[in-house]
Amino acid sequence: MTATAAATTTPARRRVRTGGPEGGSKLLENVLGWTLVVVIAMFVTQLGLM
Repeated sequence: MTATAAATTTPARRRVRTGGPEGGSKLLENVLGWTLVVVIAMFVTQLGLM
C-alpha cells in the first residue's frame, strides 16, 4: 500500500460529508419523497404520457 492510498483511507477521510442536511427525520424525508413520486405519477397519467 502506498502512502497516498493509506492517507485516503484514514477514518477522518471516510466521514467526509457532502453538504446535505444535518440530522433531520428520515421518516419525513421518505414521506416527502414518496409524495413527490405519487404527484409526478398523477401528473404523467393526466397528460396521457403513459
